[in-house]
Amino acid sequence: MPISTGKLLLVLGAVWSVFWLTSCASIGPPQAPSLELPKPPTDLRATRKGNQVTLSWSVPSRTTDRQSVRYLGKTEICRSIAAPLKQCGTPIGDAAPPPDFREKKESTGKKFTATFTDSLASALERDHATDFATYAVEVLNAAGRGAGISNQARVSLVPTLAPFDHFGAHAVEAGIDITWQCPELPAEKNLIGYLFRIYRRPASRPTPTKIADVDATACAIGTPRDEIFKSFLDQTFEWENTYFYRGTVVSLIEAAGKTEVEVEGDDTPEIKIFAHDVFPPAVPRGLQAVFSGPGQQPFIDLIWAPVGDADLEGYNVYRHEEGARPVKVNSELIKTLAYRDMNVIAGKTYFYSVSAVDERGNESAPSEEASESVP
Repeated sequence: MPISTGKLLLVLGAVWSVFWLTSCASIGPPQAPSLELPKPPTDLRATRKGNQVTLSWSVPSRTTDRQSVRYLGKTEICRSIAAPLKQCGTPIGDAAPPPDFREKKESTGKKFTATFTDSLASALERDHATDFATYAVEVLNAAGRGAGISNQARVSLVPTLAPFDHFGAHAVEAGIDITWQCPELPAEKNLIGYLFRIYRRPASRPTPTKIADVDATACAIGTPRDEIFKSFLDQTFEWENTYFYRGTVVSLIEAAGKTEVEVEGDDTPEIKIFAHDVFPPAVPRGLQAVFSGPGQQPFIDLIWAPVGDADLEGYNVYRHEEGARPVKVNSELIKTLAYRDMNVIAGKTYFYSVSAVDERGNESAPSEEASESVP
């Protein structure tokens, strides 16, 4: 049956509408695929301890065209001596990408941190003592291509020394005595100064605190035999606690009276010590005994000079007669510098001594005796 003119026009109109809608949905030419170039890190850090330089940086999670990194390759480690880096050149090493980087990143959303340790050759330190090493990293994609180097970080190449020998610590009456032995080195002159840095940490904490920097330049470049042993007295601790001590030789380069470079060497073995106070206070001095009695109940007054120990708790008073053993007359520690003995009898002579007691019950030897007679 022939199609009428009206129906034909409706069919053609519908076809034209479909064509027009389809053409309007087009969003332009297709985009080029991502080059998958990881964005260079901007937070590279470099720290040195002894001859070990530790680098750390954040692993890129985005590409240079703002896409999520899907395929990560190795990271090349770049180093230059005394000059900034323009490009990586010949890498000194490389770091593998984190295992399962893509899966873990997508599942946790956390940033990854990578590290690399560079061991400096002794010849490099010797020949470039006043120079710096400049580091950068370049993160590559799975095809071995990168977008350039990271920010740059510098460390000094000043030579460091091995830790001093025979490092030890033991408790003495005045504190913790820390000792070490200077090495037997030929005397030499150079631009490098040295400190012996001492760290301490309580057993309850993992992080140590620096407690001293002792000048060690003479010790490090050659010391006479009669000065080979050195020491430092720690008086900032608390008794009855366990501590760990360690030391390290610090290399210094100064200019215009200011320290420009400071690098720590390797550490001594850590020393454990229990700061047990078994040391009594000082012996009291200046004890005097004076009788008072006429017109009142007789008594003998005692006075003495103070003991300056910081942990002093009080005093004990001892009394005896001729030929007898001393007996303590106070029931509780005396907190003052005086004591009145009311228990005296006419016609007798009494001999007195005083001792000092600290917070942990350590008692000093008795003072020199003072005597007084009751008429």
